[in-house]
Amino acid sequence: MMVIFQNKIIYMPSVPPFSRSERIEDYTKQCGGITWKEERIKAADGVNIALAVASVDGIEDEVRKKASHIAIVYCQGNGGALPPRLPSLSMVLKALHREASSSTRYTLVAVSYRGYWTSRGRPSERGISCDAAAAVEYTMTKLRRSTDPPIKLVLWGQSIGAGVATSAAAALSSVTRKEEGGRDGDSTLASPVSGLLLETPFVSVRAMLTAIYPQKWLPYRYLGRFLRNHWDSHAALRKIANPVTPSPRILILQAGQDELVPAGQGVQLEDLSRDLGLDVQRIVVSSALHNEVAAKGQGRRAIVDFLHGFG
Repeated sequence: MMVIFQNKIIYMPSVPPFSRSERIEDYTKQCGGITWKEERIKAADGVNIALAVASVDGIEDEVRKKASHIAIVYCQGNGGALPPRLPSLSMVLKALHREASSSTRYTLVAVSYRGYWTSRGRPSERGISCDAAAAVEYTMTKLRRSTDPPIKLVLWGQSIGAGVATSAAAALSSVTRKEEGGRDGDSTLASPVSGLLLETPFVSVRAMLTAIYPQKWLPYRYLGRFLRNHWDSHAALRKIANPVTPSPRILILQAGQDELVPAGQGVQLEDLSRDLGLDVQRIVVSSALHNEVAAKGQGRRAIVDFLHGFG
């Protein structure tokens, strides 16, 4: 039964109840002046998905086009909708705005996977990968029209979203390698990822089964061969590390009191990244539960410092 219904077990768009009827405007006051807009795009397979988009800067209109632009694509965890996450994301944007240089702009595009919030379709690894690719393409296409300097792209994933982010970065790296040296240097998807922000990540779905159920007499650890959803950050990082294109800087944020993801998962990703020669830093947010990292002062500070590094 776990194998047959794995999509329903892994993806929980209706938890808590009424998540799919959440509205951005219900969280306006909690967002503290950050204005979010819902945008609609289509993934490559035609599924209509929703995005929540906000920008901050302190730039005069006459120099806006020449300002550096940091684009952040945010991939959420496996439960609930985007609107309740916007206040926490807004706190990060407000901090970026307060501390940004006069020539830097930040845009955050949060992806609502298919089947979540107001997005159509049903969630699956293949489908969500299409959604992430569509969000990146939307972001780079839209922002490229409004700025001259190259856009720096950062992928931020929380929990299962960290797997979405690393998989998207690996796919972008593969596209870049194919186009290296060709005429398509201006291709929307040819820009390598500058940064990967992995918040409470795990190595893979299979690794989580083994970590949570270490007892050899339990059947769960042996279900890996039947998985249709892998979200294998281990494999994705190996694809990202290559000598052809610049590799992204990586920040791993681990919740010190994580009640869902074992601490060893973040350590394994850090160790692998170092073995591959990737620029990686891991920070443990000591008092945070699984979904509290960005809301805690230490976690928010780490995120803001990391993003400032691209300005």
